[in-house]
Amino acid sequence: MAGTTLEWYDFFLYGTAAALIFNEQFFPSLSPTAGTLAAFSTFAVGFIARPLGGLVFGHYGDRIGRKATLVVSLLLMGIGSTLIGAIPTYDTIGFWAPVLLVALRVVQGIGLGGEGAGATLMSMEHAPPGKKNLYAGFPQMGTPGGLVMANVVFLATNALMGDGAFTSWGWRIPFLLSFVLVAVGLVIRLRVTESPSFSKVLATEDVVKFPLRESLRVGFPRLSLTLLAVVANSAVAYVFMVFTLSYGTQHLGYDKQFLIVCVTVAAALWFLTIPVWTTIADRYGRRTMFVWGSVAVLAWCVAFFPMLDTGDSVLAVVALLGMGLIIPVTHSVQGSIIVDTFPVNVSYSGTSVILQSGAILGGGLAPMISTALLDAGGSSTGVTWYLAGICTVSLAGAVALFRLVPERAPVPEPVPAPSLAGDRT
Repeated sequence: MAGTTLEWYDFFLYGTAAALIFNEQFFPSLSPTAGTLAAFSTFAVGFIARPLGGLVFGHYGDRIGRKATLVVSLLLMGIGSTLIGAIPTYDTIGFWAPVLLVALRVVQGIGLGGEGAGATLMSMEHAPPGKKNLYAGFPQMGTPGGLVMANVVFLATNALMGDGAFTSWGWRIPFLLSFVLVAVGLVIRLRVTESPSFSKVLATEDVVKFPLRESLRVGFPRLSLTLLAVVANSAVAYVFMVFTLSYGTQHLGYDKQFLIVCVTVAAALWFLTIPVWTTIADRYGRRTMFVWGSVAVLAWCVAFFPMLDTGDSVLAVVALLGMGLIIPVTHSVQGSIIVDTFPVNVSYSGTSVILQSGAILGGGLAPMISTALLDAGGSSTGVTWYLAGICTVSLAGAVALFRLVPERAPVPEPVPAPSLAGDRT
């Protein structure tokens, strides 16, 4: 969880900066809308690079182990983010500024591409009986945890410097801090032992030469339905976490700090409720919870932008905090659903394919698509229809997936035998 939180801190730091800073610093010759669209395009580049990271790290994660690949992924993210904080702006080096930004965004994407699947596997494969969803949920907590950390650092730096200095050069400080945070993450991650499940794969010499190819033997129907089931969560989350900041400040007149605080508090709720939902999933089964959670996300997406569009701060708080409470219902167990699709010896590669494909189709393109729909229609109606449509597709995919694959009964938590200590009869 600690390592994943630090990686997502780096990733979301970029998303926040893309929504609020990068259009002016790296695309000043464009109009505000075009500049924001260009900044979100560089945000999407990181998602496009994630499958490459997923393929590379997945291959070696299934060949040599989970631990080593997770250490390398953390280093890539930290180096990429630190160097973003040192890039000269467009006014200094012109065309090369956005080129360097995109290049380092690719490095970030490759690093994060190896993180999601590996961290979930590492946690889930260490889980005792009856707690697989709970353990698999801890890396999922890194997503909102990283967002909270990124926004808190952004807010604190902005408050200390003022808007002028922060927009000019202060935005670099949160990126440069990545170096310190990654050092802390490495200390923690290097102490983690290799996954017991993968150690068994090594001991039985069950390592395959091309794990990605073997993982695809699961079959197209199950792979495609699993992807459809999880794609909406990514899209909704990134519209909520990234697009809302630019839309709320540029089009609705909300104060920037107000929106960041609301999103941060919502992310904290998201973070805190994941263990609750994963415990429920372990006790009662995750399928019914996931389906009804998908229905709740769909319903809230229909209401989300109409509440924001009122311009009423109270309704905006309700809309944003509601997202923080509803998203974790499905997000908390999507990792364990994907991992259980594949055999242990190819699970890193297979899980990476699903996670990164879902990230591109959902999260990576969502802010850019939302900005384009807003510009084309002049209102948030198109964005609402977009979210409702992708949520409906995911809901249908989840229902079809769970009908296709027989459900495994939840494993009850083992009950310790009564102690006979003190019984001397």
